[in-house]
Amino acid sequence: MKKDTGIYPYDPELAGLPFLLKGIGGTRYQGHITRPDGYRWHQILFCREGKGILRFGEKTVETAENTFIFLPKETGHEYYPVNGIWEVDWIAFDGSACDETLKKLGMTGIMTVTAVDPANMRHIFDRMIASQQGDIMFSGYSCSCLVYDYIIGFRRLFVTEEDNKRSRNLSMLVPALKYINENYGSDIPVTYLASLSGITHQHLCRLFKSSLNMSPGAYLTGRRIDEAKRLLRESGMTVAEISKTCGYNDPCYFSTVFKKTVGVSPAAYRN
Repeated sequence: MKKDTGIYPYDPELAGLPFLLKGIGGTRYQGHITRPDGYRWHQILFCREGKGILRFGEKTVETAENTFIFLPKETGHEYYPVNGIWEVDWIAFDGSACDETLKKLGMTGIMTVTAVDPANMRHIFDRMIASQQGDIMFSGYSCSCLVYDYIIGFRRLFVTEEDNKRSRNLSMLVPALKYINENYGSDIPVTYLASLSGITHQHLCRLFKSSLNMSPGAYLTGRRIDEAKRLLRESGMTVAEISKTCGYNDPCYFSTVFKKTVGVSPAAYRN
């Protein structure tokens, strides 16, 4: 695309999508931007060349080549070039699932990170541009996916100690999670799950809580109910048959657990 241009897609029929590309563009000579109250959409900026200064709150950050900047919507900020050329690409985005997703990813404030290799992020950016320029009918939908990929790509550039800790914990849980997912219809003692990972019952429960924010029993219940929902939608099995398949020998108890989890009875869900 030509520099110093921007594309601002608008299609009211896409308003309910989880992620929406609201603008995309770039400039070789980024100017001085001051937004005391922030911008109406979230933004990610990418510095291709040159240097710039970012100010927010009491902080001043110098950005150089291959630096990404995340600017949450409605968050005050200011940025400007150090001298001469400051080549910047940018996207603006929002969507029905955007705020909650950013919160879960820990992207609640302004963030900057310099990428060792930004090739993947640049590839996603270029795909968004190509979609907007050449896919009139489906660009909004394809860019919804690409915006999500771009957000995840940005988040992957950060590796915190908390990320490392959670990764280690999840690695220890893999044998237990795999067994639950493959044997949810059977009786599964927590002590057996712990033995698969070579840890104590208490340690397994702590790992589930810290990594997944639930107990092993709650995870098993969720897996069973998820499968029950699928069978209610896609099969002609009776509720009693589904109950047994999903590990509940008592259909009445299954119905009680299902309603507590889903909010309606199995029969009402099927209808």
